[in-house]
Amino acid sequence: MNILKDFNKKKVLVTGHTGFKGSWLSLWLHHLGADVMGISDGIITRPSHFEVLELKKKIKNKFIDINNLEQTKKIINKFKPSFIFHLAAQALVRKSYKDPVNTIRSNTIGTLNILESVRSLKSKCNVILITSDKVYKNLEIKRGYNENDLLGGKDPYSGSKAAAENIIYSYMSSYFNYKNKKHLISIARAGNVIGGGDWSEDRIIPDCVKSWSRGKIANIRNPNSTRPWQHVLEALGGYLILAAKLSQNKKLHNQAFNFGPSKNNNFKVIELLNNIKKNWKNIKYKKMKSKKKLFESKLLQLDSKKSLKLIKWRSVLKFEETTKLVSDWYKNYYLGNVSAKNISLEQIIAYETLLKERLKIK
Repeated sequence: MNILKDFNKKKVLVTGHTGFKGSWLSLWLHHLGADVMGISDGIITRPSHFEVLELKKKIKNKFIDINNLEQTKKIINKFKPSFIFHLAAQALVRKSYKDPVNTIRSNTIGTLNILESVRSLKSKCNVILITSDKVYKNLEIKRGYNENDLLGGKDPYSGSKAAAENIIYSYMSSYFNYKNKKHLISIARAGNVIGGGDWSEDRIIPDCVKSWSRGKIANIRNPNSTRPWQHVLEALGGYLILAAKLSQNKKLHNQAFNFGPSKNNNFKVIELLNNIKKNWKNIKYKKMKSKKKLFESKLLQLDSKKSLKLIKWRSVLKFEETTKLVSDWYKNYYLGNVSAKNISLEQIIAYETLLKERLKIK
């Protein structure tokens, strides 16, 4: 059976579809033949991956505030999706310090409203609720966090995502238990994804790219911080496989799954940039002078053994392949060699080929 073809001609709703991950997922689903509807409260960056992909011409779009329960419920009940991917969130740690109220409201009430809307939905629906690797109580451990580890959060963003998961678990227990055959729900946790089309603030690749596009030297805040770097298509591929397999195996219902890269992809920020420079010549960077420091985790690692065991997913890209995809995307975008929508689709198709070869995903 071809798992990715399960989305062909199916109605799929993506919240946060104008964001970095949401726009990539919407394009991929459209490529798979899905009838996609996106919900978002607007365009959050300029430039915007959503806009350069011209997704307005490809999918249905509803620009609403997901914190509005009545509007959200009305759209979901009218569309009757077979799949929902909930990505809408305030997703930046440093921004959460500046605006904790809206961060917590968006990441908790938004999730609550999706759950309430699904609860009122009479048709069958598989729901993937995306949270974060930062839901875990971070003890800076090296073994990698697994799905049974404690949840926590030392910053407003992390705390809001952990709170969202507590809301999800209460709904799973109260309304979406195993007697409910119509609505199957799983939680997906991914980490520090990178890829073309990300122009978010206070993120290493977008910050550097903005400087490089103007011929300037990029300032690096924490060059020696280690991250398990992962291409955005790796995480999204995990979400798609999980959503499709929910229908086949109802034991996946009411469970959380990690989607992280292997420990072989743990590299320092400076190593990431050095690899990008191999593919994009003449870019420059330097360490910036230290300012007042906000808490940021130095080590974040997910243990994804459960995903491998239960849904046969694992990270398939090598670090060098990940950095090449990233540098090729931005280099082509800024030099105008290939349109953003064409290179994005080319990278999706190429990644699907790797899934078939390395994961035996047909």
